[in-house]
Amino acid sequence: MEGYGWIMTIVIGGLAGWIAEKVMKFDTGLIMNIVMGVAGALVGNFLLSLIGIGLGGLLGNLIVAVLGACILIYLYRAIQSRNAA
Repeated sequence: MEGYGWIMTIVIGGLAGWIAEKVMKFDTGLIMNIVMGVAGALVGNFLLSLIGIGLGGLLGNLIVAVLGACILIYLYRAIQSRNAA
């Protein structure tokens, strides 16, 4: 989340993590939502940069962070199911 201060990054990350938690039906707490949202923003921006897409603005960054967090939740579940088998 380039161009935002730490406080705004935490707010956007927390909101993105919370939205991803609800979309993916994954129960976590506030701190994990923030971590997922910020990490999701990094993953989402990296993946979109590979295909040449860049979303700007507050809403664009939120969308990218939510998509990235959903990808992280999906990967976590895939790894967990593989380890359980």
